[in-house]
Amino acid sequence: MNNVDEIAALLIQQRKKLGIEQKDMYMLIGMKQQQYQRIEAGSDVKLSTLLRVLEGLDLELSIIPNTRKATHSSIDNVSDNPNEHKKSKSELEDDSDDLGFWFNSGDDA
Repeated sequence: MNNVDEIAALLIQQRKKLGIEQKDMYMLIGMKQQQYQRIEAGSDVKLSTLLRVLEGLDLELSIIPNTRKATHSSIDNVSDNPNEHKKSKSELEDDSDDLGFWFNSGDDA
């Protein structure tokens, strides 16, 4: 789905499939008919409002990667191996001189 009009069309289709009138949305989600009409007409809505409408129509929002974009994203480059980010003992020893700064800083005064 790439635009508001496609989402609106899907909402209309689902509402009709469930046999629900626009005026019935008030009982389902507490939204007046005029407000719901604007959503089906393609008005821009807040995400929280959209989620409320989707719940009332027994739908859910899914976000998936756009396969038309570059295949390598920053998400793809994150390793699933937890050991990959561990430092060796020699790398950790380099940080030992910082301990005096953090824990003995009050002794020099």
